[in-house]
Amino acid sequence: MSLFSGWMGHAVAADVAKLQQEYAPLLIDGEQVIAGYQLVRDTFVFTTHRLIVVDKQGMSGRKVETMTIPYGSIVRFAKESAGVMDLDAELKIWVRGQDTPIVKEFKKDNAVNDVYRILSQATLK
Repeated sequence: MSLFSGWMGHAVAADVAKLQQEYAPLLIDGEQVIAGYQLVRDTFVFTTHRLIVVDKQGMSGRKVETMTIPYGSIVRFAKESAGVMDLDAELKIWVRGQDTPIVKEFKKDNAVNDVYRILSQATLK
């Protein structure tokens, strides 16, 4: 997928080595990035210990919220779409202590299934 796909709402798999270097200041000793996805201006970074959600806000994207979600704090998650032929999907993640889920929209690609699978594996540990 191209960068243009990311702008159009498609999730783009990010380079793990680049993410490891970019997020190195946030990682603890021995923590490794295992996958990452760029979605419009948001980024999902899956590490051996947690999910890092980066949300660029505002028109300029200068304001950035970086949220850490330990896998043990994820109480449930869901993938919602209109059906087999509708490739648009929403991913919802409920975190312990929050009433409303984190919601991210994926458009016309299969990355939501990759993210769902990674969450499934990480939360079973």
